Amino acid sequence: MTKTPGTAYLEDVLFEFRKSRRLAEKAMDQVSDLEFFAVMDAETNSIAVIVKHLAGNMRSRWTDFLTSDGEKPDRNRDTEFVIEPADTRDSLVARWAAGWQLVTDAITPLGDEDLLRMVVIRTEPHTVIQAINRQLTHYAYHAGQIVLVARHFRAAEWKTLSIARGQSEAFNTEMLKKKLPPR
Repeated sequence: MTKTPGTAYLEDVLFEFRKSRRLAEKAMDQVSDLEFFAVMDAETNSIAVIVKHLAGNMRSRWTDFLTSDGEKPDRNRDTEFVIEPADTRDSLVARWAAGWQLVTDAITPLGDEDLLRMVVIRTEPHTVIQAINRQLTHYAYHAGQIVLVARHFRAAEWKTLSIARGQSEAFNTEMLKKKLPPR
């Protein structure tokens, strides 16, 4: 079966969303509960706040994705940046997971015919492609923030999530070996 450009796009979008999620979760796995809630300075969000914000954003954007404004009337975005006593690491991670499930559930059934449909975010019209790309870049941005904060707190104990410093040549050599047929 031949893929259409739309199908290829949707598959890649899901792959990239999952990649951002995995990156953030691997970073979160390296921090203690104290570090999960800690801030680097007064102007930096904690990992907990970023997780809470993304969970709120995902719930709002992906619930009834094709049929309602992506900014739900019951969302209070400002409270996503305030950690309350009920906001435990477990509760925030559960909301994060539920948000990611909404992303997958909204994108998986889409087809070529949906990509140019119009959806609304804060009364602003977007094609489905534009709305997806908006969220894809937003989530990747915040995943990067999570990695930065986690790396800051882990310092020398940090376990790299990509190619370690000084290891690019060795990595590239290994990748070439996988591509070349054995002699």
